[in-house]
Amino acid sequence: MTKQFTADVLICGAGAAGLTLAIDLARRGVSFRLIEKMDRPFHGSRGKGIQPRTQEIFEDLGIIDRIVAAGGLYPPQRVYRADGSFTEAEIAEHIAPTPAEPYHMALMIPQVLTEGVMRERLLELGHRVEFGCELVGLEQDQDGVTARLSGAAGEETMQVRYLIGADGGRSFVRHALDIGFPGKTLGVRAVVADVVLTGLDRNAWHRFNDGAMDRQLALCPLAGTELFQLQAPVPREGEVDLSAEGLSAMVAERTGRDDIRIHAVHWASAYQMNARLADRYRDGRVFLVGDAAHIHPPTGGQGLNTSVQDAYNLGWKLAAVIEGAAAVLLDSYESERRPVAASMLGLATDLLEAAKRGEIKRGRDVQQLDIGYPGSPLALEKPERSAGVFAGDRAPDAPLRGAAGQPTRLFELFKGPHWTLLGYDVKRGAVPARSGLHIHCIGPDGELIDEGGHFRGAYTVSPGDWVLVRPDGYVGAVVGARQTDVLARFMAEQGVV
Repeated sequence: MTKQFTADVLICGAGAAGLTLAIDLARRGVSFRLIEKMDRPFHGSRGKGIQPRTQEIFEDLGIIDRIVAAGGLYPPQRVYRADGSFTEAEIAEHIAPTPAEPYHMALMIPQVLTEGVMRERLLELGHRVEFGCELVGLEQDQDGVTARLSGAAGEETMQVRYLIGADGGRSFVRHALDIGFPGKTLGVRAVVADVVLTGLDRNAWHRFNDGAMDRQLALCPLAGTELFQLQAPVPREGEVDLSAEGLSAMVAERTGRDDIRIHAVHWASAYQMNARLADRYRDGRVFLVGDAAHIHPPTGGQGLNTSVQDAYNLGWKLAAVIEGAAAVLLDSYESERRPVAASMLGLATDLLEAAKRGEIKRGRDVQQLDIGYPGSPLALEKPERSAGVFAGDRAPDAPLRGAAGQPTRLFELFKGPHWTLLGYDVKRGAVPARSGLHIHCIGPDGELIDEGGHFRGAYTVSPGDWVLVRPDGYVGAVVGARQTDVLARFMAEQGVV
């Protein structure tokens, strides 16, 4: 008997990962439901840093300008000495954008605002979050997943092809599948709170007692709001007073000042820092994304960004398989993303140790621009290639000019749910058109001109070369003029037909 599916995909959890996946599926025309067990949107600042690679993804999803307008750059750190004097330094070196990397600085925007922009984008695409709806049971077979949901109207059962656990560190989905979540508690408990305060200016991230772990305190103005985010380590045991009065007392004790007053607390949490990674990201037709698959300390601003990129990696693959591509394509999700999370856990833990010593400077390693999938089964390399961009690398941006005279960029060509094939000084028609593929010829006789040589410089291509870029902005293949048949077979395997 043929199953009747209520939707292709059920996404459980409407944080940044769930919203990213929902937006991606919506623009691909994949049917889905996005449920969230909370009755209303999360209202705290928690994941407030948007790294350059995630900014590139947000450009593709059509929200980067809204995100920038809603937030701002990180202020300089102002580190106070015991006598009240201070030093001031940038948290990261200000580096100008380049043609290949148009975003170089982390943005600060509270998570509540980021997710608000994402819900707005999802609504534009004809979908919305179902708040107050919770997954309470699931069963799967080779054809699909049966999910039991509980909400205001009672319980219901639905059949879907795939189920996604984007339901956070305490993931019901992960527990239901008995997927191990090994790692360790890092011996640090901290408070984070969004507060209204007086006594500090908003031109700096104010830090007190750096290097004294039991007395550290940071008060950071939250871009796009009138709030400050308070961060402070606290004893591993015992109650923490998260009221305005309690946090004011903590501030006075740790700063030695009586002029900083907290008047209201909008959101607060006391939590133990952990570093944990799921044993696997997939169980049959069920996948884990975001915090359901990995948790770590917040140092370095990696969490929300890694979660967004998990979903961005999975979305196009789910859509391709639902549309008829070989199901083996979905195996590449775990093989590509789990090593990234393992590396990120190590980075965040190292940065935590540095933070204990009062060292907060962040470098290129937190920007996530160098993340790639060189060992992926979705990487087809030109045999003799020895330099430039390789299959599995992030595809750089580059300015170009259209034959009609108008300027454009590679990222404009990549934008959308399609694959992109770039031919450098090639014979037009050498690769036939096909559904889901945008072909662009770059060169003196092509429709795009590389006037500044930025494309050739970033990609190190020779005349006759073809560069295939995946829907998620990574290079899938680099081949020469004589390898177009191999390229055609590779694309067919990925569902580009």
